[in-house]
Amino acid sequence: MIRYSLLCDSAHEFESWFASSTSFEEQSRRGLVSCPVCNSSKVERAIMSPSVTRTDRGPRAEAPGSEAVPAPAAPAPAPVALMGEKEIAFREMLTALHKHVTETAEHVGPRFAEEALKIHHGEADDRAIYGEATPDDARLLHEEGVEFMPLPRLPGGRN
Repeated sequence: MIRYSLLCDSAHEFESWFASSTSFEEQSRRGLVSCPVCNSSKVERAIMSPSVTRTDRGPRAEAPGSEAVPAPAAPAPAPVALMGEKEIAFREMLTALHKHVTETAEHVGPRFAEEALKIHHGEADDRAIYGEATPDDARLLHEEGVEFMPLPRLPGGRN
């Protein structure tokens, strides 16, 4: 994992972790890295100095007569946005899609493939249905020429 100091086009500084430099570049290019303060996706890496600790020396002794000066308190961390506007909008669209399907289609549960085939072959009334299908069910429906589409799951909570 790599921790980058980042800077948005409004000069807000923040940090984020990435699996690799390639991961940062890809996410940045796709607009997935955004400033937690202003939500700008125009983000670049800030100049960083490496944190290197020497291991060839033991603890340093205080010079006689010198007093230890406490380090200044660290500033409070800036809030980090877990989801940007695009992610929030995407979740809202998924929620609206689920609501539309449940209000306008019949839930047939695990009988989805069976019912879809009956409708396709004219053995049941033509109607909108939704339910569950196994990968084998989906393969069979595809081979039979039945048009269907997987319904993305709703994200749970604010994960």
